[in-house]
Amino acid sequence: MTAILKIENLVKRFGGLVATDHVSLEVMPGEIHALIGPNGAGKSTLINQLCGELQPNEGAIHLAGRDITHLPVPARVDLGLGRTFQITSLLDEMTVRDNIGMAVQVREGGNFRIWDALRRRRAIWDETDRLLAGCQLADRADVVVADLSHGEKKQLELLVAMAMQPRLLLLDEPMAGLGHLESQQMIGMLRDIRKEAAILLVEHDMEAVFALADRISVLVYGRIIAQGSVDEIRNDPAVREAYLGAEDELC
Repeated sequence: MTAILKIENLVKRFGGLVATDHVSLEVMPGEIHALIGPNGAGKSTLINQLCGELQPNEGAIHLAGRDITHLPVPARVDLGLGRTFQITSLLDEMTVRDNIGMAVQVREGGNFRIWDALRRRRAIWDETDRLLAGCQLADRADVVVADLSHGEKKQLELLVAMAMQPRLLLLDEPMAGLGHLESQQMIGMLRDIRKEAAILLVEHDMEAVFALADRISVLVYGRIIAQGSVDEIRNDPAVREAYLGAEDELC
């Protein structure tokens, strides 16, 4: 099986600082691959290179077998790369349903400035309703985004990302700021999403990581120090040392 994402010996330098130090990893179709590491490990720098917001100094990035190392952000999106952020980026004055509908319209390449025409396009709203069906936001479709809770906004951001029909989702701290119930809802949502897109998950919530991940890569000072299954990472002495003895997080 061909990896949906393949990173080969990626290097990013900022002057004398090596922020990404010959990183290699793969994400397989249908897989949730977690990327964990202490603060300052270089996770955001790596994700920004995958998205095209930063250019690496060395190495290569392949998406579904295509070299995207030097492609601009829009081209990567067109090839099936999606991303969510620590801080949600939504249209607060519009409803849940309208936010998703706008994303579907953008994917279709239509002119979303003509709002009345957009509303008449049944196929767009059918797709919007399909994405909403069965999720926690189904009963909140007509609520203005500004009135949503933090957790609901996180869920909506995922639906907006899925409206673009990505092959791979890069998720940056989807559990950040969520309470226990909201975290459990998000875990359930991510389990459903993996049926449609592979996921590279950057997350500090180790309970969520261990509940979701098929494989885990551990990044410390820009270098991958361990890769493996949940059990392998839990029991890896180098990982425990990297977390400065925070064994409770890995139990």
